Amino acid sequence: MKSYRKLSKEELTALKNELEHQYVDAKGKGLQLNMARGKPSVAQLDMTMDIMDTFNSNSILKTEAGDDCRNYGVMEGIPEARKLMGDLMGVASENVIVCGNASLSIMYDTVSRSMTHGVLGSTPWCKLEKVKFLCPVPGYDRHFAITEHFGIEMINIPMSESGPDMDMVEELVNKDASVKGIWCVPKYSNPQGVSYSDDTVKRFAGLKPAAADFRIFWDNAYIAHHLYEDKQTEILEILGECAKRGNEDMVYEFCSTSKISFAGAGIAAIASSKANLAEMKKSMTIQTIGYDKINQLRHVQYFKNVDGIRAQMKKQADILRPKFEAVLNVLEEDLTGLEIGTWVKPIGGYFIAFDSMEGCAKSIVAKCKEAGVTLTGAGATYPYKKDPNDSSIRIAPSFPTPEEMKEATDIFVLCVKLASVEKLLTECK
Repeated sequence: MKSYRKLSKEELTALKNELEHQYVDAKGKGLQLNMARGKPSVAQLDMTMDIMDTFNSNSILKTEAGDDCRNYGVMEGIPEARKLMGDLMGVASENVIVCGNASLSIMYDTVSRSMTHGVLGSTPWCKLEKVKFLCPVPGYDRHFAITEHFGIEMINIPMSESGPDMDMVEELVNKDASVKGIWCVPKYSNPQGVSYSDDTVKRFAGLKPAAADFRIFWDNAYIAHHLYEDKQTEILEILGECAKRGNEDMVYEFCSTSKISFAGAGIAAIASSKANLAEMKKSMTIQTIGYDKINQLRHVQYFKNVDGIRAQMKKQADILRPKFEAVLNVLEEDLTGLEIGTWVKPIGGYFIAFDSMEGCAKSIVAKCKEAGVTLTGAGATYPYKKDPNDSSIRIAPSFPTPEEMKEATDIFVLCVKLASVEKLLTECK
């Protein structure tokens, strides 16, 4: 197909009129399709319904150590759940605490605790004149919402196919003591599907922070979320790499079963050094007398071990893969060669990242919404929701059916074309 950038003003005007007619027809369909958030579909949730059969009123709800899961106690999580989540992350169970249903809550609490009580004896962040966080972009909007909530200054770090710009990370972390953390989604990142290279992980582990209380917030949300059996990425285990370099306290790793079992009723864990976990437990003893141990035991008895999780995720991939491919096929068929957008073809994770022409993302998202297709808000993948190029759009294919995804992507492509033509016409002399 001929590049839109090579069309004359007259050709662009004629194309705009044609696309506007198509857009009116699209709006007339009365669609209500949602590609805004990475929600598991009903089919995925149904696949795990038999976890509810794990227990009944006659079940013995005791751990291997003999603790009664119906009662108080075992604040750090039952041992077998710590082992399950540790095996998933590739770390020893003694370096794991299993909490409630959401890793986001653990991240929020970890930032909050750092603000009010400091990190391993350092000055509480709330008493400092300036606190900064590094934010690889595009990234996860809920990460940015946490640090913005606490008034922490966020600094954009560009992403590449191997992870964040490590030259920039090293320059800021190693020289600026006000830099206290960095958000990371190291495997099948949100939204680009990027996995950090071995060199990137090693450079993270080898940081020499100017601030003793600098921490890497390693959100391994998509640790088992492959889309293809024959194309899978594995990344280096960060805690071990940090320990090799004498930086064992520098990282918090987060993980959950939110997109493995039930999104609202899974289990979540944090892995870190023994010193970091001991400090965390000081606050936990005031915050709770123990998380939901019955749910922890349910997950252990259902999955049995990490191989059980992997088998479950293979089934999940069979549900997700056609949806991703439905989107990618439409993008490739309808936009290749037009020079009005680029996209990443992920092999894991939950999203497809699309980059429009500069200055078009907000217009595309608004047009899609008017035509009945809801996308994540333009700019959401950047701190403060400010995409400097107004080009980043996140597509979440998980919730609709493959047929709905194709229909939604057809509308999306139409809106990309129309917004791009409008942009190009403004640039014509």
